[in-house]
Amino acid sequence: MLALSGLAEADDAAAWQSAQRGREIELPRDHGQHPEMKIEWWYFTGQLDSAEGERRRFGYQLTFFRIGALREPTLKSAWALRDVWMAHFAVTDEAGQRHWQADRLNRAGPGLAGAAAEHLEVWNEDWSAQADAEAGGMRLRAEDRDFGVDLRLASDQIGLVRHGEAGFSQKGATEGNASHYYSLTRLPTTGTVRVGDATWQVRGLTWMDHEYGSSFLEAGQTGWDWFSGQLDDGSGLMLFQLRQRQGPSQMAGTWIGADGSLTSLGAGDFVLQPGRTWKSPATEADYPVAWHLQIPAQGVQLEVEPMLDAQEMTPALTPGLHYWEGAVFYRGQRNGVPLEGRGYLEMTGYSGRSMAEWFGGGPR
Repeated sequence: MLALSGLAEADDAAAWQSAQRGREIELPRDHGQHPEMKIEWWYFTGQLDSAEGERRRFGYQLTFFRIGALREPTLKSAWALRDVWMAHFAVTDEAGQRHWQADRLNRAGPGLAGAAAEHLEVWNEDWSAQADAEAGGMRLRAEDRDFGVDLRLASDQIGLVRHGEAGFSQKGATEGNASHYYSLTRLPTTGTVRVGDATWQVRGLTWMDHEYGSSFLEAGQTGWDWFSGQLDDGSGLMLFQLRQRQGPSQMAGTWIGADGSLTSLGAGDFVLQPGRTWKSPATEADYPVAWHLQIPAQGVQLEVEPMLDAQEMTPALTPGLHYWEGAVFYRGQRNGVPLEGRGYLEMTGYSGRSMAEWFGGGPR
């Protein structure tokens, strides 16, 4: 079985193309893979409510990773190891107080995993995300023994969100430590969620990220905290901080107006304050699962609480790759008016090997 730790002998970032200012992001072309870059991921998260009968609320994550190993493999075979393809899948069942997770790890091989070049079609074995021509949106499918999803994502009214400088997202002071990063933030979602023997018809909103580059993290950066928010007034947010051992080293984000307007945020534009922690019984990591955030220029003050404390990811196929990825709720106010919302929180570098060792990459 492949192991990401075995990539120590792979090409370093210099063998791959780095993110560049001025490179346009266009859809559907850039939904496809970017094989000239070392690191890439397609990320889907959302919160879904049962459509009828007993009220149930779920969170889900489905992420596909491509990690470049050898840009020009010497072995000319379908089994040549050019890229490692990894996928993580999770469902959080609020009523059942359970976080289900599974993972996949493959080389491309003859059809095992891969992605199309100029449209959305990415898969790892029987898990997939692809353009849904019939409905004009996307379709996500993933099944494990104990849980699964089959979801259709429609187009949203906000449209394409390009983070940073027109999609160029700087992750550190070093030239080239950056990515191309865009999101679709409010995709209306319908379909089914299965937990055990029970299946629910569900509806809700999905957040999609696609990010690609070759070198993200600065020396000494241990991990990151990343927030997405779909707020009830139609606005939204994406915030992240990269951490060094002594504290945050890089902060950035995007405020998304209900009208689709975008405001880039830097370190002086928002505040993230960790609150209570949850200790993982599996890894003994202490994760700050509650947060307070402020965006003063928007008049925003929000408390962040998890749907469930225990939403740590511990992928079986990559021992030592631990992170917390979970559904969260936002409650607070904007300019004195009550404001709530839903979203996802990702926290890395609190346990196990640093994300730089695994990916050389930064936040979504």
